[in-house]
Amino acid sequence: MSENPSSDAPKRRGRAAAADADVCAVAKAAFAGKGFSDPRLALDWSTIVGEDVARLTLPLRLSGGALTLKTEPGAAAFLSYETRTLCERINTYFGRTLVVRLKFVQGSLPSRPRPQARLVPPQTLPENDPVLNYEGPDRLHAALVKLARARRSRSIMPGNSPDQSCGATNVPQGPHQ
Repeated sequence: MSENPSSDAPKRRGRAAAADADVCAVAKAAFAGKGFSDPRLALDWSTIVGEDVARLTLPLRLSGGALTLKTEPGAAAFLSYETRTLCERINTYFGRTLVVRLKFVQGSLPSRPRPQARLVPPQTLPENDPVLNYEGPDRLHAALVKLARARRSRSIMPGNSPDQSCGATNVPQGPHQ
């Protein structure tokens, strides 16, 4: 009796399966090949170290607590003075000691598009804005109006709701607090 070679293959169900499990497995293997057990180090790099440092560096490999960074030519000398700070930022982000030293490899980095500044036209203030009722020195009144317009333009930018504040939540209210 001859065996059917396709009997060991999984049965098809007649529908497409989600590719996310396969993609995650391939991505995890690719990151693990470079020593990144946690891919957030490479994916969240600009959040971890800040935009200025991220523009000059690119994480290449993590091996034995040593993080190898590709840097723009000339940036390695500057960044060598920031080694302790960068290690602390990385370890604080992950909540454990992940990086104990940095290695720098000089080379050109792929170009990143610069974020374009969003110009927001000056906003008219609503009639009930308290700054319009202020009676005091003209220079102070003009500065308060300018501040109110800036605050209003930030809260109306795309992604913010109109009633959202400018981000200051724990601002002291009294003069000595």
